[in-house]
Amino acid sequence: MTDAPMLLLRNADVYAPESVGLRHLLLAGGKIVWMGTEDPGLPAALGVQAIDLHGQRLIPGFIDAHVHVSGGGGEAGFATRVPAPLLSRYTMAGVTSVIGLLGTDTVTRSTEELLSHVYGLREQGLNAWAWLGGYHLPIRTLTGSVRGDIALLEPMLGIGELAISDHRSSQPTLDELLRTAAEAHVAGLMSGKAGIVHLHLGDGRRGLELVRQALVVSELPARVFQPTHVNRRKALFEEAIELARRGCHIDITAFPVEDGEDAWPASVALRRYLDSGAPPQRVSISSDAGGCLPCFDGEGRVCGMDVGQSGSLIQTLREVLADGLALERALPAFTCNVAELLRLPGKGRIAVGADADLVALDAEGAIDAVWARGTAQVQGGRALRHGTFEH
Repeated sequence: MTDAPMLLLRNADVYAPESVGLRHLLLAGGKIVWMGTEDPGLPAALGVQAIDLHGQRLIPGFIDAHVHVSGGGGEAGFATRVPAPLLSRYTMAGVTSVIGLLGTDTVTRSTEELLSHVYGLREQGLNAWAWLGGYHLPIRTLTGSVRGDIALLEPMLGIGELAISDHRSSQPTLDELLRTAAEAHVAGLMSGKAGIVHLHLGDGRRGLELVRQALVVSELPARVFQPTHVNRRKALFEEAIELARRGCHIDITAFPVEDGEDAWPASVALRRYLDSGAPPQRVSISSDAGGCLPCFDGEGRVCGMDVGQSGSLIQTLREVLADGLALERALPAFTCNVAELLRLPGKGRIAVGADADLVALDAEGAIDAVWARGTAQVQGGRALRHGTFEH
């Protein structure tokens, strides 16, 4: 945002995401322009607003790479279409960047609608991008080609969420998956973008078999394939860990898990992943915010549903911290791992020159304050800015 004020944050316990100790930070023009241990004593003529954080932990804003910004759902009829989440649903959860996508419904929801929501969130101060496509092939495009959309439409980072191992998918073959992934990869090379395929994983017995085959028979880098929802079945999660060892990046979903369910809660999955010895930089956590979380009976009919919430990210972080995981070990999955995979410069870290996307945590680990591009979105645990129609 161009109206971001000059702001001095004093006495922040900075996790960048690594712990760097108590620091003062100067924000200007949406960036972190200075950070140090000594109070700079800026002259009053500069009009710098100062906020004393009194030792609160300051972390990078969350990057949520799986968000139905225009709403999801619709698997049980038109009345089950989920409305688009509003601005403060993100910011109150510490989310400062989102990657929007389409899911099952790419008929009544369109690429044009998705992009309009991305642009709308940007106008309201959030960082936002998008995945091209949805569950099904062929992918609907605006320019006439997948490569054209990713290369020429600035918000488009890659393809997603293309569904495999799911009765709602278009049942893609190996050749179809390879051609789609090649389009994403080449478009990424042309445009300097991530150029990956963000893969929705269902409960199907094939699991990640298609991805394993793709790694064997093609020259595509393993990083091109990013499976998500990998904690929805325990056996699937073990498959995903092995793929991470082979170079893929895997994404855990912070959805609700019932006691006794054959799934890992996101907090447990993250701990198991980090304890497995797999590369710690190849895991992330997303919320599926705005998406329908349905369950199906044996005939593929919806028998219940929930809705994904951005707040599941901070809830997951608090759970892993309560379980004894160090904050600097947990944070990369919410911040820098995502930024590095998606090639989002300035995101996911607290450093001089980085974007001023910041979250202050209170003593209990709850969200106290949020800045997106240097502008306050949340203060004292209350939203300062709201979406156009939130009231």
